[in-house]
Amino acid sequence: MAKGFYLSRNLAMAGLLLAAIALVTIIALSVVYDKERSRNRAPSNGAPSVGASSPSSSSSIDPYSSSTSASPGPQKPWQRYRLPDTLAPVHYDITLWPRLEPDQQGLYIFTGNSTVRFVCLKDTDLIIIHANKLNFTLFQGHEARLKALDPAHPVPQVQSSWLQEETEYLVLQLDGALKAGRVYLLETQFKGELADDLEGFYRSQYTEDGVQKVLATSQMQATFARKAFPCFDEPAMKATFSVVLIHPQGTGALSNSKQMVSRTTFEPTKRMSTYLLAFIVSGFSFIEGDQETDVQVRIWARHQAITEGQGDYALNVTEAILNFYEHYYNTSYPLSKSDQVALPDFNAGAMENWGLITYRETALLYDPVASSTGNKERVLTVIAHELAHMWFGNLVTLRWWNDLWLNEGFASYVEYLGADHAEPTWDIVRRNAVETVFAVDALASSHPLSRREEEVNRPSEITEMFNTISYSKVPSHTHTHTHTHTHTHALEDTPSISLPHSVQDIMNRWVLQMGFPVVTVDTRTGQVSQQHFLNDPQLSTPYLPTCCSDRLTRDRYSNRVIATGDQWVLANTNVSGYFRVNYDLENWERLLHLLHTDHQAIPTVNRAQLLDDAFNLARAKVINTTLALRTTSYLSKERDYIPWASALSNLNYYFLMFDRTEVYGPLQGYIRKQTLPLFEYYRTITANWARVPPGHNDQYNQINALNMACNTGLKDCKELALRWFSDRIHPNLKSTVYCSAIAFGGTEEWDFAWRMFQNATVATESARLRSALACTKAPWLLNRYLQYSIDPTKIRKQDSVSTIVAVARNVVGMPLAWNFVRENWSYIFNNYGRGSFSFSGLITGITQRFSTEFELKELERFKEQNLQVGFGSASLALEQAIENTRANIRWLAESRSQVLDWLSGEAK
Repeated sequence: MAKGFYLSRNLAMAGLLLAAIALVTIIALSVVYDKERSRNRAPSNGAPSVGASSPSSSSSIDPYSSSTSASPGPQKPWQRYRLPDTLAPVHYDITLWPRLEPDQQGLYIFTGNSTVRFVCLKDTDLIIIHANKLNFTLFQGHEARLKALDPAHPVPQVQSSWLQEETEYLVLQLDGALKAGRVYLLETQFKGELADDLEGFYRSQYTEDGVQKVLATSQMQATFARKAFPCFDEPAMKATFSVVLIHPQGTGALSNSKQMVSRTTFEPTKRMSTYLLAFIVSGFSFIEGDQETDVQVRIWARHQAITEGQGDYALNVTEAILNFYEHYYNTSYPLSKSDQVALPDFNAGAMENWGLITYRETALLYDPVASSTGNKERVLTVIAHELAHMWFGNLVTLRWWNDLWLNEGFASYVEYLGADHAEPTWDIVRRNAVETVFAVDALASSHPLSRREEEVNRPSEITEMFNTISYSKVPSHTHTHTHTHTHTHALEDTPSISLPHSVQDIMNRWVLQMGFPVVTVDTRTGQVSQQHFLNDPQLSTPYLPTCCSDRLTRDRYSNRVIATGDQWVLANTNVSGYFRVNYDLENWERLLHLLHTDHQAIPTVNRAQLLDDAFNLARAKVINTTLALRTTSYLSKERDYIPWASALSNLNYYFLMFDRTEVYGPLQGYIRKQTLPLFEYYRTITANWARVPPGHNDQYNQINALNMACNTGLKDCKELALRWFSDRIHPNLKSTVYCSAIAFGGTEEWDFAWRMFQNATVATESARLRSALACTKAPWLLNRYLQYSIDPTKIRKQDSVSTIVAVARNVVGMPLAWNFVRENWSYIFNNYGRGSFSFSGLITGITQRFSTEFELKELERFKEQNLQVGFGSASLALEQAIENTRANIRWLAESRSQVLDWLSGEAK
């Protein structure tokens, strides 16, 4: 074997600084958390001090220290999207009565009353509080009644009041000023619609034992608490909540805290943000933990799901993960109970309501018979993510949504630790080392982790922050430094580190600028350099180095990266750094030779990294396209899942770019040739598909083998799919078999699958069938299915966007889905897009094949024609789709003939 150099985490040109960045991040978050533990107590019955109640002095984190009053915009306070800094809530008393039967007009409604106790921070004659889509009972002609907590203090009278629809406020103009330091009460009575819009207080429906049932549930994040009751609906405006739920006999009620005595009255909550409040009225059943601790742990779901044991796995891992987090955070679980509820209708994947976490059924329920290994892992990782928020995100909370990464990024990092603790043999941390966030962060239209407060104001701008950058860029920096500094006293235990820049400068470059670098290692000269990596090299943005300084790389590494003869250099070992790596051509050739002769000499995750870096460097025209393709030549010898997952993810781009061209035939032939040995390997070790591979990663790679064999037209796969479709098959293989059988079949197969979908009682089985129905090659079936996607009686609203995207993934369905969305944009946007975190995925999913000038013009025309309707949280996705389409056009123009020639030669 040739001699080589591994530039590992401690020796790589960027390793020291990247480790420091990860260290600084964890320390910063830990210190904030430690402070929050001591300051985030519920206030006393009396008025809190002004400083303790002020949003600017809460646990919120604001790197810019900007004042909201200084934000540019309209001059009238009620025309601004941010609340004035004059009032702060202390406590809410809320009573809600959801009607689970329609009224005479056929509407489901809820009624309620609320009293909010608030402190005045600055003298003001205005009360501005959020309220949206609520009808108020009038008090002497006004929507609210004002009182003083201390009857001895006079209270100004309400002079006028109105609802400011654009900014979603209830505004009260007083005839005198509220006095700083005094505490007041604001009372309201109201009625709202218990709609099926998946926002605020809403209704969900399901059928059990032939009976249609209705439940009332809630989703407050990010700006929907105001749709359930009047409130100061900003994350820094923390308060405590006392909730009373009135509900019919035969149903139960849940909220964030424990129920008190026999009435559905709940004890006051911890001090928290409005977006974490939750309540549910349902006929659900539950299972409960053994309560070896003082924390009550329960899993709630439809009665049939609970009796079939679908909540058992969630209960088991919840207790294990909670125990791990108590040690990780070095503090006990903050609440007395943890209820987790699987909802039939829920827009997000899950929501970290404090003490009452809500989930889609697919994210909480696992059926040992019908669910796959992937389904089981999703349940594990989503639970781990949401439970991480119980400390970081709920106890310590961002000041404003521009810093969402502090909540979601840290939870995304910690979820891997919690999941790995619960299932240590699954290799979860290592399997997630190759970064999916690179694809978005390599766009000129990406954004930094943190934006300025004034850039994130409207609800649609807030929703837009719930994206890949906010969730995934932090774990990209930190996950390879697992098990380091896992307690809140890390700051004192950290040894001094010599850095080329100040900690603030390092953090600012990471947090306040977008993107990442490509580091180029020249093994002929020893030179190491870096530049901003962009998918489209014709675009450029200002960029300060984040990985390493010229002095650091020159002094520390220049003598270690020179290679001669058959020596090779491999940088970023174990993918410990957030950057791509390029080499001089000679070193690339040596690494390619090593892949062919002894690929296991390169760590598994680095084989995945080489594939991923090469393909993306080629897309950016940094290296030749054929060089990237050559990294796949060794795959016929590869049996590990992680490199195969990286290869197929990158080759998927080639399928998308070429499945409408003459390149597709040779591409299919080449991938089939490379996949066939893997297919035969799994056929052998599973005794002709009769057994399940024992290893977790092997089970995933078996799916890869079968899926690619079917996608590239392997005859054996077609026969298996059609035979298995009407037979009992292992859940791991169902997605591939269902899709292939429907693609190979006709109307009869589609209708059979549709009936299976309608009758499915396990959520994961329903999701598989819904996705597979989009695999048909019959345009009329696809068009009918698109119509079904916006009919809530056929496809749940939560699944509408993903169903349209599934059709668009089909090469036959893509133009049909694009036409459908353009024709129905106004309806889709108004009914599905205003508050959905996943709505941006609609634009991304439909346009991922766009690669012609005609499609670019259509996309730009679509943008122009719908400016009045708007794009909401999909606005950034639309700009990124345009950028990606332009990059695809340029790449195809330069690479198409090269790819065709190379594949034609290799496919033989």
